[in-house]
Amino acid sequence: MQIGMVMFALNDAMAKALVADYGLGQVVVLRSLAALLILLPFLWRDGFSPILRVEKPWMQFARVFCSTVEIIAFYFAVRALPLADVMTYWLASPIYVAAASPFLLGEKLGWRRISAILLGFVGVLITLNPSAAMFTPAASISIIGSAAFAFMMLSGRSLRGTPDRFLVLFQVVAALIGGLIFAPFDWTPIASVTDFAMLGLLGIVAMAAHILVNRALKMADAAVVAPLQYTLLLWAVIFGWLFFGDVPKASMMIGAALIIASGLFIFFRERQLQKPETVLPAIPE
Repeated sequence: MQIGMVMFALNDAMAKALVADYGLGQVVVLRSLAALLILLPFLWRDGFSPILRVEKPWMQFARVFCSTVEIIAFYFAVRALPLADVMTYWLASPIYVAAASPFLLGEKLGWRRISAILLGFVGVLITLNPSAAMFTPAASISIIGSAAFAFMMLSGRSLRGTPDRFLVLFQVVAALIGGLIFAPFDWTPIASVTDFAMLGLLGIVAMAAHILVNRALKMADAAVVAPLQYTLLLWAVIFGWLFFGDVPKASMMIGAALIIASGLFIFFRERQLQKPETVLPAIPE
């Protein structure tokens, strides 16, 4: 999950830079095509027959629908709002996951984990210091996107029998279809080879992030690994400084301390309880 968050943070920074110059649908289409080029050789090697007997087809459809909504909503949001405001909404998704997992997945959630998750969210609010731009149509789309992301994570946990490569394949194909709907209305000629390479790399990075997160959600309770999304903030600080010259404020440091404390408390609490279902075992391929 930690490595997946690094990849997601890199994806977010690249996406914000690209949607400033290119159409939303265009970015989604090229991102999806690049991901397919990397993914298809592995699928060809292992065979496509499992697709014909995929588990829970309606849950699979709901998952890819939510994943497509999440991608488009995020790209729309980072185009219309400051990245800090958008991240506020998306980093709230572990709270949705933790609240829903006992009802949808039958996982146990004690008051200590609830308190730690809420503490982490307080840290997010302190760090990002959302502006008045929150109360806009774009902000509403952000809320929808973060809720869709939370459901996508939960459904990934309930689809443990589906190989990771097929979970990602369904997401990529659905995103490609969604991007093709919007692309004709907002297509911009690609200005340089560098931009073309960046658009392709975006798909590779996003694909790797989804594979890692899917694997993490199969290896532990959703309420345990989901709060680690808060580490997106740390990588956002690093990439913001490297790519955009952003220097973190004091509020950023205070909030980050609360977020890290939340994640560490949850981790060590699970180690202390020694719950078998929350151990992260090595799963043979």
